[in-house]
Amino acid sequence: MDVRALATRIGARPHGRAGARVVAIDGRSGSGKTRLAHDLAPLLDAAVVHMDDLYAGWDDLIASGARLHDAILAPLDAGRPARWRRFDWERGEFAEWHKLPPHGTILVEGCGSARRAWRELYSYVVWLSVPAEERVRRLRARADWPAHREHVQRWAHDESVLYGDERPWEWADLVVGDAANPLG
Repeated sequence: MDVRALATRIGARPHGRAGARVVAIDGRSGSGKTRLAHDLAPLLDAAVVHMDDLYAGWDDLIASGARLHDAILAPLDAGRPARWRRFDWERGEFAEWHKLPPHGTILVEGCGSARRAWRELYSYVVWLSVPAEERVRRLRARADWPAHREHVQRWAHDESVLYGDERPWEWADLVVGDAANPLG
C-alpha cells in the first residue's frame, strides 16, 4: 500500500474518546516500522513515540507493555498528557522526560506496540510482515548493527513469545506484506 493512501485511511479514523488518534505500527525487528512512522508522520502531522525509548534494555520487550500502557496509552485515553522517560541504551538507564499533549495523531512504532488488551485504545493498528531473510539483511545494514548483533537471537525469541500470544496480525486494521506468513 502507498504511504499516502495509508495516511488517508488513518486520517479518516476518528480520534479516541479523549481526543488523540493513536496508531500502533508493529512487526518484528527489521520489518520497517520506524521507516513507515517516519514517512507517515509528516502526512498526518503526527508525533511519534518509539518503543525503543520505552524498553529498559534488551530483556524488556514483553514487560515494556505495562510502561507503554501506564505512561502513554492510559493517560491519552483519559485526556491527560503522556509522560515517559527515554531509555538511554548507552548508559543503560532511563534519561530525560518526554511529554505529549492528549490530542492530535500519535504514532506508536516498535516491537510490542500493538497489544490485544489495549486494542480499544488505538484508532488504527498496522502489522508489518516481512520475510526473515529480508529483516536480517536490513538489521545487518544498520549503522548500529555491531551493538545489536549479540542480542538478536534473544530478542527474536522474545518476539516469538510475545507475538505467539498476541497475534496482532489477526486483529490489525491492516497487514502489510505477507499475510500468509505474518511472523516472517
